[in-house]
Amino acid sequence: MADVDVLVIGGGINGCGIARDAVGRGYSVLLAEMNDLASGTSSWSTKLIHGGLRYLEHYEFRLVREALQEREVLWAMAPHIIRPLRFVLPHSKGLRPAWLLRLGLFLYDHLGGRKRLPPTRTLDLTTDVTGKPLKGGFSKGFEYSDCWVEDTRLVVLNARDAADRGATVLTRTRVAALRRADGHWVATLEDRQSGARREVTARIVVNAAGPWVDEVLRGPLGRNDAHNVRLVQGSHIVVRQMFRHDRAYIFQNPDGRIIFAIPYEGEFTLIGTTDRDWTGDPAAVRISDEETDYLLAAASEYFAEPVTRADIVWTYSGVRPLFDDGASKAQEATRDYVLKVDGEAAAPRLVNVFGGKITTYRRLAESVLEKVEEAIGRRNRPWTSGATLPGGDFPVEGFDALVSLLQQAHPQVTPALVRRLARAYGTRARDLLGDARTDADLGRDFGAGLTEAEIRYLVDREWAVSAEDILWRRSKLGLRLAPAEASALDDFMKGQPRSTQAASVR
Repeated sequence: MADVDVLVIGGGINGCGIARDAVGRGYSVLLAEMNDLASGTSSWSTKLIHGGLRYLEHYEFRLVREALQEREVLWAMAPHIIRPLRFVLPHSKGLRPAWLLRLGLFLYDHLGGRKRLPPTRTLDLTTDVTGKPLKGGFSKGFEYSDCWVEDTRLVVLNARDAADRGATVLTRTRVAALRRADGHWVATLEDRQSGARREVTARIVVNAAGPWVDEVLRGPLGRNDAHNVRLVQGSHIVVRQMFRHDRAYIFQNPDGRIIFAIPYEGEFTLIGTTDRDWTGDPAAVRISDEETDYLLAAASEYFAEPVTRADIVWTYSGVRPLFDDGASKAQEATRDYVLKVDGEAAAPRLVNVFGGKITTYRRLAESVLEKVEEAIGRRNRPWTSGATLPGGDFPVEGFDALVSLLQQAHPQVTPALVRRLARAYGTRARDLLGDARTDADLGRDFGAGLTEAEIRYLVDREWAVSAEDILWRRSKLGLRLAPAEASALDDFMKGQPRSTQAASVR
Protein backbone atom coordinates (compact mmCIF):
# COMPACT_ATOMS: atom_id res chain seq x y z
CA MET A 1 0.00 0.00 0.00
CA ALA A 2 1.35 3.46 -0.94
CA ASP A 3 2.15 6.06 1.71
CA VAL A 4 -0.08 8.63 -0.03
CA ASP A 5 -2.54 8.67 -2.87
CA VAL A 6 -1.18 11.82 -4.52
CA LEU A 7 2.32 13.28 -4.58
CA VAL A 8 2.34 16.86 -5.88
CA ILE A 9 5.66 18.31 -7.04
CA GLY A 10 5.75 22.11 -6.89
CA GLY A 11 4.56 24.66 -4.35
CA GLY A 12 3.35 27.38 -6.69
CA ILE A 13 -0.29 28.31 -7.21
CA ASN A 14 -1.02 25.26 -9.36
CA GLY A 15 0.63 22.76 -7.02
CA CYS A 16 -0.96 24.19 -3.88
CA GLY A 17 -4.36 24.46 -5.56
CA ILE A 18 -4.17 20.84 -6.69
CA ALA A 19 -3.11 19.65 -3.22
CA ARG A 20 -5.98 21.54 -1.60
CA ASP A 21 -8.57 20.20 -4.02
CA ALA A 22 -7.27 16.63 -3.74
CA VAL A 23 -7.19 16.42 0.06
CA GLY A 24 -10.63 18.02 0.20
CA ARG A 25 -11.94 15.14 -1.93
CA GLY A 26 -10.60 12.57 0.51
CA TYR A 27 -7.25 11.67 -1.03
CA SER A 28 -4.11 11.51 1.08
CA VAL A 29 -1.68 14.11 -0.25
CA LEU A 30 1.97 15.08 0.06
CA LEU A 31 3.26 18.26 -1.57
CA ALA A 32 7.00 18.78 -2.05
CA GLU A 33 8.44 22.21 -2.93
CA MET A 34 12.19 22.51 -3.47
CA ASN A 35 12.34 26.13 -2.28
CA ASP A 36 9.77 28.32 -0.53
CA LEU A 37 6.11 28.39 -1.46
CA ALA A 38 5.45 30.80 -4.35
CA SER A 39 9.18 31.35 -4.83
CA GLY A 40 8.87 30.97 -8.61
CA THR A 41 6.37 32.25 -11.16
CA SER A 42 3.57 32.69 -8.62
CA SER A 43 5.36 35.60 -6.92
CA TRP A 44 6.49 37.25 -10.15
CA SER A 45 3.05 38.14 -11.51
CA THR A 46 1.33 41.47 -12.12
CA LYS A 47 -0.91 40.60 -9.12
CA LEU A 48 -4.14 40.46 -11.11
CA ILE A 49 -7.18 38.21 -11.22
CA HIS A 50 -8.26 39.10 -14.75
CA GLY A 51 -9.78 37.71 -17.89
CA GLY A 52 -6.92 38.86 -20.07
CA LEU A 53 -8.40 41.54 -22.31
CA ARG A 54 -5.64 41.30 -24.90
CA TYR A 55 -6.08 37.51 -25.24
CA LEU A 56 -9.27 38.25 -27.19
CA GLU A 57 -7.06 39.44 -30.05
CA HIS A 58 -5.56 35.95 -30.20
CA TYR A 59 -9.05 34.37 -30.24
CA GLU A 60 -8.53 32.59 -26.91
CA PHE A 61 -12.21 32.92 -26.07
CA ARG A 62 -12.42 29.77 -23.93
CA LEU A 63 -9.50 30.89 -21.76
CA VAL A 64 -10.89 34.42 -21.40
CA ARG A 65 -14.38 33.16 -20.57
CA GLU A 66 -13.07 30.76 -17.92
CA ALA A 67 -10.87 33.47 -16.41
CA LEU A 68 -13.71 36.00 -16.36
CA GLN A 69 -15.95 33.48 -14.59
CA GLU A 70 -13.28 32.85 -11.98
CA ARG A 71 -12.87 36.50 -10.95
CA GLU A 72 -15.94 36.60 -8.71
CA VAL A 73 -15.49 33.00 -7.52
CA LEU A 74 -12.00 33.78 -6.23
CA TRP A 75 -13.05 37.14 -4.80
CA ALA A 76 -15.68 35.36 -2.70
CA MET A 77 -13.11 32.77 -1.58
CA ALA A 78 -10.58 35.27 -0.30
CA PRO A 79 -11.98 38.82 0.01
CA HIS A 80 -9.10 39.85 2.29
CA ILE A 81 -6.40 39.31 -0.37
CA ILE A 82 -8.55 39.77 -3.49
CA ARG A 83 -10.46 42.96 -4.20
CA PRO A 84 -12.07 44.67 -7.21
CA LEU A 85 -9.96 47.10 -9.19
CA ARG A 86 -11.10 49.45 -11.94
CA PHE A 87 -8.84 49.85 -14.98
CA VAL A 88 -8.66 52.93 -17.20
CA LEU A 89 -7.78 52.38 -20.85
CA PRO A 90 -6.96 55.71 -22.56
CA HIS A 91 -7.76 55.78 -26.25
CA SER A 92 -4.56 56.49 -28.15
CA LYS A 93 -4.94 57.75 -31.72
CA GLY A 94 -3.10 55.66 -34.26
CA LEU A 95 -3.35 52.43 -32.25
CA ARG A 96 -6.44 50.24 -31.77
CA PRO A 97 -9.53 52.18 -32.96
CA ALA A 98 -12.19 53.16 -30.43
CA TRP A 99 -14.82 50.87 -32.01
CA LEU A 100 -12.52 47.87 -31.57
CA LEU A 101 -11.91 48.73 -27.93
CA ARG A 102 -15.66 49.08 -27.34
CA LEU A 103 -16.28 45.70 -28.97
CA GLY A 104 -13.56 44.00 -26.92
CA LEU A 105 -14.88 45.50 -23.69
CA PHE A 106 -18.47 44.53 -24.60
CA LEU A 107 -17.31 40.91 -24.93
CA TYR A 108 -15.31 41.26 -21.73
CA ASP A 109 -18.41 42.39 -19.86
CA HIS A 110 -20.62 39.57 -21.15
CA LEU A 111 -18.47 36.46 -21.73
CA GLY A 112 -18.03 35.57 -18.08
CA GLY A 113 -21.43 36.11 -16.50
CA ARG A 114 -20.36 39.13 -14.44
CA LYS A 115 -22.63 39.73 -11.42
CA ARG A 116 -20.99 41.88 -8.74
CA LEU A 117 -18.27 43.69 -10.64
CA PRO A 118 -19.43 46.96 -12.23
CA PRO A 119 -19.59 47.19 -16.04
CA THR A 120 -17.50 49.15 -18.52
CA ARG A 121 -18.10 52.87 -18.91
CA THR A 122 -16.72 55.61 -21.14
CA LEU A 123 -14.63 58.38 -19.55
CA ASP A 124 -14.00 61.99 -20.44
CA LEU A 125 -10.34 62.22 -19.46
CA THR A 126 -10.43 66.01 -19.67
CA THR A 127 -12.68 66.11 -16.58
CA ASP A 128 -12.27 62.74 -14.84
CA VAL A 129 -9.68 62.53 -12.06
CA THR A 130 -7.92 59.69 -13.90
CA GLY A 131 -7.05 62.08 -16.73
CA LYS A 132 -5.06 64.46 -14.53
CA PRO A 133 -1.82 62.42 -14.32
CA LEU A 134 -1.87 61.87 -18.10
CA LYS A 135 -0.58 63.96 -20.96
CA GLY A 136 -3.00 66.47 -22.43
CA GLY A 137 -3.56 64.59 -25.68
CA PHE A 138 -5.72 61.91 -24.09
CA SER A 139 -9.35 62.99 -24.03
CA LYS A 140 -11.27 59.71 -24.17
CA GLY A 141 -10.95 56.53 -22.18
CA PHE A 142 -12.76 53.39 -21.09
CA GLU A 143 -13.03 52.00 -17.57
CA TYR A 144 -13.62 48.30 -16.83
CA SER A 145 -13.38 45.86 -13.92
CA ASP A 146 -10.93 43.16 -12.91
CA CYS A 147 -9.47 42.20 -9.53
CA TRP A 148 -6.24 42.64 -7.61
CA VAL A 149 -4.66 39.74 -5.70
CA GLU A 150 -1.84 39.34 -3.21
CA ASP A 151 -0.41 36.53 -5.33
CA THR A 152 2.01 34.90 -2.89
CA ARG A 153 -0.56 34.99 -0.11
CA LEU A 154 -3.03 33.22 -2.40
CA VAL A 155 -0.48 30.41 -2.76
CA VAL A 156 0.27 30.20 0.96
CA LEU A 157 -3.42 30.18 1.90
CA ASN A 158 -4.09 27.31 -0.49
CA ALA A 159 -1.23 25.41 1.13
CA ARG A 160 -2.49 26.30 4.62
CA ASP A 161 -5.99 25.06 3.81
CA ALA A 162 -4.57 21.86 2.32
CA ALA A 163 -2.55 21.25 5.48
CA ASP A 164 -5.53 22.05 7.71
CA ARG A 165 -7.47 19.37 5.83
CA GLY A 166 -4.73 16.78 6.34
CA ALA A 167 -2.18 17.21 3.55
CA THR A 168 1.53 17.15 4.31
CA VAL A 169 3.29 20.21 2.89
CA LEU A 170 7.08 20.09 2.76
CA THR A 171 9.10 23.11 1.70
CA ARG A 172 12.83 23.13 0.94
CA THR A 173 12.30 19.52 -0.15
CA ARG A 174 13.47 18.31 -3.56
CA VAL A 175 12.22 15.23 -5.39
CA ALA A 176 15.62 13.79 -6.22
CA ALA A 177 14.44 10.60 -7.94
CA LEU A 178 11.24 8.98 -9.20
CA ARG A 179 10.66 5.40 -10.28
CA ARG A 180 7.79 2.98 -10.77
CA ALA A 181 7.78 -0.17 -8.63
CA ASP A 182 5.09 -2.69 -7.63
CA GLY A 183 2.27 -0.64 -9.09
CA HIS A 184 3.11 2.67 -7.44
CA TRP A 185 5.63 5.48 -7.52
CA VAL A 186 8.72 5.54 -5.31
CA ALA A 187 10.01 9.08 -4.75
CA THR A 188 13.26 10.01 -3.08
CA LEU A 189 12.82 13.23 -1.12
CA GLU A 190 15.84 15.34 -0.16
CA ASP A 191 15.72 17.97 2.57
CA ARG A 192 17.69 20.82 1.02
CA GLN A 193 18.72 22.22 4.39
CA SER A 194 20.00 19.06 6.06
CA GLY A 195 20.67 16.90 3.01
CA ALA A 196 18.74 14.03 4.57
CA ARG A 197 16.93 11.70 2.17
CA ARG A 198 13.95 9.39 2.53
CA GLU A 199 11.61 7.48 0.27
CA VAL A 200 7.84 7.81 0.00
CA THR A 201 5.41 5.94 -2.21
CA ALA A 202 2.41 7.35 -4.07
CA ARG A 203 -0.35 6.02 -6.29
CA ILE A 204 -0.11 8.99 -8.68
CA VAL A 205 2.32 11.88 -9.17
CA VAL A 206 1.37 15.37 -10.34
CA ASN A 207 4.26 17.35 -11.82
CA ALA A 208 3.29 21.00 -11.23
CA ALA A 209 6.82 22.37 -11.01
CA GLY A 210 6.16 25.45 -13.15
CA PRO A 211 9.33 26.63 -14.92
CA TRP A 212 11.03 23.43 -13.73
CA VAL A 213 8.40 21.01 -15.05
CA ASP A 214 10.70 19.79 -17.82
CA GLU A 215 13.58 19.61 -15.32
CA VAL A 216 11.55 17.13 -13.25
CA LEU A 217 11.13 15.01 -16.37
CA ARG A 218 14.80 15.31 -17.29
CA GLY A 219 16.23 14.91 -13.77
CA PRO A 220 14.32 12.52 -11.48
CA LEU A 221 12.83 10.64 -14.47
CA GLY A 222 15.86 10.80 -16.78
CA ARG A 223 14.00 11.97 -19.90
CA ASN A 224 16.66 14.13 -21.50
CA ASP A 225 14.52 14.94 -24.54
CA ALA A 226 11.74 16.63 -22.54
CA HIS A 227 10.83 20.01 -24.03
CA ASN A 228 7.26 21.10 -23.38
CA VAL A 229 7.41 24.63 -22.00
CA ARG A 230 8.50 27.94 -23.42
CA LEU A 231 10.02 30.16 -20.75
CA VAL A 232 8.93 33.76 -21.21
CA GLN A 233 10.47 36.48 -19.07
CA GLY A 234 8.24 39.11 -17.54
CA SER A 235 9.72 42.02 -15.60
CA HIS A 236 8.19 44.78 -13.47
CA ILE A 237 9.36 48.00 -11.92
CA VAL A 238 7.98 49.62 -8.77
CA VAL A 239 8.29 53.40 -8.76
CA ARG A 240 7.29 56.28 -6.54
CA GLN A 241 3.56 56.99 -6.53
CA MET A 242 2.56 58.40 -9.94
CA PHE A 243 -1.08 59.17 -9.02
CA ARG A 244 -3.22 59.29 -5.89
CA HIS A 245 -6.57 57.88 -7.00
CA ASP A 246 -7.46 54.21 -6.55
CA ARG A 247 -7.80 53.11 -10.18
CA ALA A 248 -5.23 51.42 -12.39
CA TYR A 249 -4.22 52.07 -16.00
CA ILE A 250 -3.78 49.80 -18.98
CA PHE A 251 -1.62 51.44 -21.66
CA GLN A 252 -1.34 50.39 -25.31
CA ASN A 253 2.05 50.47 -27.00
CA PRO A 254 2.91 50.85 -30.70
CA ASP A 255 4.38 47.31 -30.76
CA GLY A 256 0.91 45.89 -29.98
CA ARG A 257 1.72 45.04 -26.38
CA ILE A 258 0.14 46.55 -23.27
CA ILE A 259 1.49 47.47 -19.85
CA PHE A 260 -0.27 48.15 -16.56
CA ALA A 261 0.32 50.97 -14.05
CA ILE A 262 -1.26 49.92 -10.75
CA PRO A 263 -1.53 51.49 -7.27
CA TYR A 264 0.85 49.43 -5.13
CA GLU A 265 1.35 49.06 -1.39
CA GLY A 266 -0.16 52.43 -0.57
CA GLU A 267 2.63 54.72 -1.74
CA PHE A 268 4.04 53.21 -4.93
CA THR A 269 3.06 52.40 -8.52
CA LEU A 270 3.67 48.99 -10.11
CA ILE A 271 4.48 49.04 -13.85
CA GLY A 272 4.72 45.95 -16.05
CA THR A 273 5.11 43.60 -17.70
CA THR A 274 7.52 42.68 -20.48
CA ASP A 275 7.42 39.58 -22.70
CA ARG A 276 10.57 38.00 -24.08
CA ASP A 277 11.96 34.49 -24.36
CA TRP A 278 14.29 33.20 -21.64
CA THR A 279 16.71 30.31 -22.11
CA GLY A 280 18.71 30.26 -18.86
CA ASP A 281 18.09 29.04 -15.32
CA PRO A 282 14.66 30.31 -14.18
CA ALA A 283 16.13 31.08 -10.76
CA ALA A 284 18.71 33.42 -12.30
CA VAL A 285 16.32 35.70 -14.19
CA ARG A 286 16.77 39.44 -13.60
CA ILE A 287 15.34 42.52 -15.26
CA SER A 288 17.56 43.77 -18.09
CA ASP A 289 18.48 47.35 -18.96
CA GLU A 290 16.52 46.90 -22.17
CA GLU A 291 13.36 45.89 -20.29
CA THR A 292 13.78 48.73 -17.81
CA ASP A 293 14.09 51.22 -20.64
CA TYR A 294 11.04 49.71 -22.35
CA LEU A 295 8.82 50.07 -19.28
CA LEU A 296 10.04 53.59 -18.52
CA ALA A 297 9.48 54.72 -22.10
CA ALA A 298 6.06 53.07 -22.37
CA ALA A 299 4.80 54.67 -19.15
CA SER A 300 6.30 58.04 -20.06
CA GLU A 301 4.30 58.05 -23.30
CA TYR A 302 1.18 58.43 -21.16
CA PHE A 303 2.10 60.13 -17.88
CA ALA A 304 2.55 63.89 -17.99
CA GLU A 305 5.54 63.58 -15.68
CA PRO A 306 8.18 61.27 -17.22
CA VAL A 307 9.09 58.11 -15.31
CA THR A 308 12.86 57.82 -14.88
CA ARG A 309 15.36 55.40 -13.39
CA ALA A 310 15.62 57.68 -10.38
CA ASP A 311 11.97 56.88 -9.60
CA ILE A 312 12.54 53.12 -9.35
CA VAL A 313 12.48 51.72 -5.80
CA TRP A 314 12.36 47.99 -6.61
CA THR A 315 12.26 45.61 -9.56
CA TYR A 316 11.33 41.97 -9.93
CA SER A 317 11.49 39.55 -12.81
CA GLY A 318 10.43 35.98 -13.44
CA VAL A 319 9.62 33.48 -16.13
CA ARG A 320 6.22 32.16 -17.14
CA PRO A 321 6.27 28.48 -18.16
CA LEU A 322 3.98 28.68 -21.18
CA PHE A 323 3.12 25.57 -23.13
CA ASP A 324 5.29 25.61 -26.25
CA ASP A 325 2.75 25.85 -29.06
CA GLY A 326 5.27 27.01 -31.65
CA ALA A 327 4.23 30.67 -31.69
CA SER A 328 6.80 32.89 -33.37
CA LYS A 329 6.66 35.63 -30.73
CA ALA A 330 6.71 35.30 -26.95
CA GLN A 331 3.66 37.55 -26.55
CA GLU A 332 1.69 35.31 -28.95
CA ALA A 333 2.31 32.03 -27.08
CA THR A 334 -0.84 30.62 -25.52
CA ARG A 335 -1.57 31.42 -21.86
CA ASP A 336 -3.86 28.40 -21.61
CA TYR A 337 -2.85 25.33 -19.64
CA VAL A 338 -2.21 21.86 -21.05
CA LEU A 339 -2.29 18.58 -19.11
CA LYS A 340 -0.49 15.47 -20.31
CA VAL A 341 -0.86 12.06 -18.66
CA ASP A 342 2.03 9.62 -18.81
CA GLY A 343 1.48 5.93 -18.05
CA GLU A 344 -0.59 3.01 -19.27
CA ALA A 345 -3.75 1.87 -17.53
CA ALA A 346 -1.89 -0.73 -15.47
CA ALA A 347 1.00 1.57 -14.52
CA PRO A 348 0.98 4.41 -11.97
CA ARG A 349 0.17 7.64 -13.78
CA LEU A 350 2.12 10.88 -14.00
CA VAL A 351 0.13 14.06 -14.69
CA ASN A 352 2.24 16.88 -16.12
CA VAL A 353 0.97 20.44 -15.88
CA PHE A 354 2.18 22.88 -18.53
CA GLY A 355 1.30 26.58 -18.48
CA GLY A 356 -1.61 28.12 -16.62
CA LYS A 357 -2.17 31.43 -14.87
CA ILE A 358 -3.13 32.53 -11.37
CA THR A 359 -6.69 33.43 -12.37
CA THR A 360 -7.53 29.92 -13.59
CA TYR A 361 -5.58 27.88 -11.01
CA ARG A 362 -8.73 26.52 -9.34
CA ARG A 363 -10.20 25.33 -12.64
CA LEU A 364 -6.84 23.82 -13.57
CA ALA A 365 -6.86 21.91 -10.28
CA GLU A 366 -10.31 20.54 -11.05
CA SER A 367 -9.07 19.37 -14.45
CA VAL A 368 -6.09 17.63 -12.82
CA LEU A 369 -8.40 15.94 -10.31
CA GLU A 370 -10.39 14.50 -13.20
CA LYS A 371 -7.16 12.78 -14.29
CA VAL A 372 -6.54 11.61 -10.72
CA GLU A 373 -10.04 10.15 -10.51
CA GLU A 374 -9.57 8.32 -13.79
CA ALA A 375 -6.36 6.77 -12.48
CA ILE A 376 -7.14 5.84 -8.88
CA GLY A 377 -10.90 6.20 -8.50
CA ARG A 378 -13.27 8.92 -7.36
CA ARG A 379 -13.63 9.87 -3.70
CA ASN A 380 -15.81 12.97 -3.50
CA ARG A 381 -17.19 15.61 -5.84
CA PRO A 382 -15.65 19.00 -6.75
CA TRP A 383 -15.99 21.36 -3.81
CA THR A 384 -13.68 24.37 -4.02
CA SER A 385 -15.95 26.86 -5.81
CA GLY A 386 -17.94 27.58 -2.64
CA ALA A 387 -15.27 27.13 0.02
CA THR A 388 -13.39 30.12 1.45
CA LEU A 389 -9.66 30.16 1.98
CA PRO A 390 -8.26 30.66 5.51
CA GLY A 391 -9.27 34.08 6.79
CA GLY A 392 -11.77 34.65 4.00
CA ASP A 393 -14.92 33.69 5.90
CA PHE A 394 -16.61 37.10 5.74
CA PRO A 395 -18.77 38.83 3.11
CA VAL A 396 -17.00 40.00 -0.04
CA GLU A 397 -17.93 43.59 0.69
CA GLY A 398 -17.39 43.29 4.45
CA PHE A 399 -13.69 44.10 4.77
CA ASP A 400 -14.21 47.46 6.48
CA ALA A 401 -16.63 45.82 8.93
CA LEU A 402 -14.00 43.19 9.74
CA VAL A 403 -11.42 45.92 10.39
CA SER A 404 -13.88 47.69 12.70
CA LEU A 405 -14.51 44.50 14.70
CA LEU A 406 -10.78 43.87 15.07
CA GLN A 407 -10.18 47.46 16.13
CA GLN A 408 -12.96 47.26 18.72
CA ALA A 409 -11.38 44.12 20.16
CA HIS A 410 -7.92 45.76 20.24
CA PRO A 411 -8.66 49.50 20.63
CA GLN A 412 -5.11 50.50 21.56
CA VAL A 413 -3.39 48.72 18.68
CA THR A 414 -2.41 51.15 15.90
CA PRO A 415 -5.29 51.35 13.36
CA ALA A 416 -2.93 51.12 10.37
CA LEU A 417 -1.47 47.90 11.78
CA VAL A 418 -4.91 46.41 12.39
CA ARG A 419 -5.92 47.19 8.80
CA ARG A 420 -2.74 45.68 7.36
CA LEU A 421 -3.16 42.49 9.40
CA ALA A 422 -6.80 42.22 8.34
CA ARG A 423 -5.80 42.62 4.70
CA ALA A 424 -3.14 39.91 4.98
CA TYR A 425 -4.83 37.40 7.30
CA GLY A 426 -8.55 38.20 7.22
CA THR A 427 -10.43 36.71 10.17
CA ARG A 428 -7.28 34.83 11.22
CA ALA A 429 -5.81 38.15 12.27
CA ARG A 430 -7.67 37.39 15.49
CA ASP A 431 -5.32 34.46 16.10
CA LEU A 432 -2.29 36.63 15.47
CA LEU A 433 -3.47 39.49 17.69
CA GLY A 434 -4.54 37.13 20.47
CA ASP A 435 -4.99 39.01 23.74
CA ALA A 436 -2.83 41.98 22.71
CA ARG A 437 -4.04 45.27 24.14
CA THR A 438 -1.30 47.48 22.69
CA ASP A 439 1.36 47.29 19.98
CA ALA A 440 3.92 46.49 22.67
CA ASP A 441 2.02 43.30 23.55
CA LEU A 442 2.88 41.97 20.10
CA GLY A 443 6.57 41.89 20.97
CA ARG A 444 9.58 43.36 19.28
CA ASP A 445 8.91 45.65 16.33
CA PHE A 446 11.38 45.02 13.52
CA GLY A 447 10.16 48.04 11.56
CA ALA A 448 7.07 49.05 9.55
CA GLY A 449 4.84 47.37 12.14
CA LEU A 450 6.35 43.90 11.64
CA THR A 451 6.21 42.43 15.13
CA GLU A 452 7.52 39.32 16.79
CA ALA A 453 3.96 37.99 17.09
CA GLU A 454 3.47 38.19 13.33
CA ILE A 455 6.83 36.58 12.65
CA ARG A 456 6.04 33.66 14.95
CA TYR A 457 2.67 33.27 13.26
CA LEU A 458 4.37 33.11 9.86
CA VAL A 459 6.94 30.59 11.08
CA ASP A 460 4.42 28.39 12.88
CA ARG A 461 1.60 28.51 10.34
CA GLU A 462 2.90 29.68 6.99
CA TRP A 463 6.23 27.90 6.44
CA ALA A 464 8.39 31.04 6.72
CA VAL A 465 12.07 30.20 7.27
CA SER A 466 14.01 33.30 6.23
CA ALA A 467 13.73 37.08 6.30
CA GLU A 468 13.19 36.99 2.52
CA ASP A 469 10.20 34.67 2.97
CA ILE A 470 8.59 37.26 5.23
CA LEU A 471 9.64 40.55 3.62
CA TRP A 472 9.14 39.68 -0.05
CA ARG A 473 6.69 36.76 -0.22
CA ARG A 474 4.41 36.68 2.86
CA SER A 475 4.38 40.49 2.64
CA LYS A 476 6.03 43.33 0.76
CA LEU A 477 7.37 44.99 3.90
CA GLY A 478 10.81 44.80 2.33
CA LEU A 479 9.84 48.02 0.55
CA ARG A 480 9.68 49.79 3.91
CA LEU A 481 12.33 48.24 6.15
CA ALA A 482 15.75 49.89 6.26
CA PRO A 483 18.75 47.63 5.50
CA ALA A 484 19.70 47.49 9.20
CA GLU A 485 16.15 46.43 10.12
CA ALA A 486 16.12 43.71 7.47
CA SER A 487 19.49 42.48 8.71
CA ALA A 488 18.19 42.32 12.28
CA LEU A 489 15.22 40.28 11.10
CA ASP A 490 17.53 37.93 9.24
CA ASP A 491 19.55 37.34 12.41
CA PHE A 492 16.35 36.71 14.37
CA MET A 493 15.05 34.22 11.80
CA LYS A 494 18.24 32.17 11.94
CA GLY A 495 17.38 31.34 15.54
CA GLN A 496 13.85 30.15 14.80
CA PRO A 497 13.05 26.41 14.69
CA ARG A 498 11.71 25.10 11.41
CA SER A 499 8.09 23.92 11.38
CA THR A 500 6.95 20.97 9.26
CA GLN A 501 3.48 22.51 9.03
CA ALA A 502 1.82 19.09 8.69
CA ALA A 503 -0.68 19.48 11.52
CA SER A 504 -4.02 21.22 11.40
CA VAL A 505 -4.38 24.55 13.21
CA ARG A 506 -8.18 24.73 13.03
